[in-house]
Amino acid sequence: MKDMQAQVSRLFEERYGEGATLYASPGRINLIGEHTDYNGGFVFPGAVDKGIVAAIRPTRAEQCRVYALDMQEEATFGLSEEQKPQASWAHYIFGVCREVQKRGGQIGCFDAVFAGNVPLGAGMSSSAALESTFAFALNDLYGCGLDKFELARVGQSTEHNYCGVKCGIMDQFASVFGKQGCLMRLDCRSMEFAYFPFNPAAHGYRLLLVNSRVKHQLTGSPYNDRRLSCERAAKALGQEFLRGATMADLDGVREQISEEDYKRARYIIGEERRVLDVCEALERDDYETVGQRMYETHWGMSHDYEVSCEELDFLVEVAEACGVTGSRIMGGGFGGCTINLVKEDRYDSFVAKVQTEFEARYGIQPLVYDVVISDGARKL
Repeated sequence: MKDMQAQVSRLFEERYGEGATLYASPGRINLIGEHTDYNGGFVFPGAVDKGIVAAIRPTRAEQCRVYALDMQEEATFGLSEEQKPQASWAHYIFGVCREVQKRGGQIGCFDAVFAGNVPLGAGMSSSAALESTFAFALNDLYGCGLDKFELARVGQSTEHNYCGVKCGIMDQFASVFGKQGCLMRLDCRSMEFAYFPFNPAAHGYRLLLVNSRVKHQLTGSPYNDRRLSCERAAKALGQEFLRGATMADLDGVREQISEEDYKRARYIIGEERRVLDVCEALERDDYETVGQRMYETHWGMSHDYEVSCEELDFLVEVAEACGVTGSRIMGGGFGGCTINLVKEDRYDSFVAKVQTEFEARYGIQPLVYDVVISDGARKL
């Protein structure tokens, strides 16, 4: 992060002059609890040491100027609804501005330069990191008085209203509330949360991501389609969300819903239980149970929720063959990373084997990242 801070600061001065303040927000991992957030269930994320850094300075101009260092592009836009910028990456920042305004925040225009080191397409939520950086910064610079939960909702509403993704709250929550050395169990219905100390190294394990470097662009909106399936199943159960439903409940309405909706709901009901199992297992340092639940989540996402892909299934199969304690797809799906819980003495052999076998099969070597649990949105 230090190099990125220096680079962003230097470029800001070159383009816009002095006087900027630096802010940062992290990407996230999610140990378990995938697609449960918009179903009112539990998630178990943590912030990581990769994220977005932005240099920002308020101005008296009538337009914001924002330079994306990684894309070497500048976007300009005003703060009214009809002034939405053309560049898709700028929608995240414009949306944050508008959502802060909707909540009574009296903000003005600004100049900004930002950069990130969250691997794009890896399921680590670079978009939430970007939203959280600017939400936190604007709230701080203009004294808007929004609490952390509202800052997370600003990011979520930005996705809904300006980016076309009906996401849950997990990604933005993790980016805002992250705490070094801790994972967070969030109840997405009540918004109650608790920190759980997470130190796998002390018990002989490492947590790492294996990035397949593939991202399948599917027609339509498969993420939103999954959400609609869950909503239909919940409605058949007479509930707003699937949260709290049992398999007996679901089987009772099986004839009222499609087979596809039944499978989607079956995965969600199982995943809610798996999150709680993992939390309980960590409290007794039972990492073997954690790993078992991770595998169950993966194959549920592959077979029932159908958001995996051939490459990710292959990565998990290699992990199983190498005796990795737990492995699963992480993120929304259709590409990106697996998250892996690996015993220290199997780490090197697993990394070597997964890189060699994946390249032999698909002609590209996957990237491996160690996971370091870090702090959330902050002023630097």
